[in-house]
Amino acid sequence: MIARLCAQRAGLKVDPEKTYLLENRLGPVARREGFASVHEFVSALSDRSQDRLIWAAVEAMSAAETAFFRDPLTFERIVNETLPNLAQRRRAGPLRIWAAASGTGQEAYSLAMALEESAPGGASLEIFGSDLCERRLEKAQAGVYSQFEVQRGLSARRLVRHFVGSEEDFALSPRVRQAVRWRRVNLLDDLSRLGQFDLIVYRHQTGHLLEDARHRVLANLQGALAPGGCLVLGETDVAPGLAAVPGRPGFYRHSSPVRAFG
Repeated sequence: MIARLCAQRAGLKVDPEKTYLLENRLGPVARREGFASVHEFVSALSDRSQDRLIWAAVEAMSAAETAFFRDPLTFERIVNETLPNLAQRRRAGPLRIWAAASGTGQEAYSLAMALEESAPGGASLEIFGSDLCERRLEKAQAGVYSQFEVQRGLSARRLVRHFVGSEEDFALSPRVRQAVRWRRVNLLDDLSRLGQFDLIVYRHQTGHLLEDARHRVLANLQGALAPGGCLVLGETDVAPGLAAVPGRPGFYRHSSPVRAFG
């Protein structure tokens, strides 16, 4: 049942034989919702009126692995090459950046920190972050991370510059936290309401999707990409319909001319 619901609601690829994974991810949800066991919780999902519980299960099964500055070279290329090129070719208006499926926020905040340190000269930037899971978005919006989380990818220099630490956790500075706007987004849905973006970052995610859902999500992301914009995927991912950037694995560019704002 869980595999079917995950496929229907979010296109997620879930192996029903991996009972340890189901127990690990659904156990906290079952306890939070007052069920005695995962089995009891899953049984309750057969009632179609339990839409909130169904989404809680689907969100729990969605990919959650993330870290600050994961694959540092990708961030260097975004900040030092991609965004300056986009800024140079633009006529007016802010550059819109979207970290899709950003989990608990590390991907979007890594972009915000990197851009604060060396943003393209004179460019106005808007950074958006999204995820399918409401609980992960709540953590992202709070911008508070454990010592273990900040040690994954953050240099001591960045930790001192962008965080305020305590004995147990580290809080992002307001200037970084407020640089990102958050919202819940299911990438299988119509994304036209979000507008178009000059840069979309969607990395290490396509392997968690069923084939049909993967094609649909990539098509939706391409539709949300502004003419002349760039889609950044994992190094081994492919984006049919977009032009691969030579020598930059995972970087794809919209072949149409850059749009003009005004």
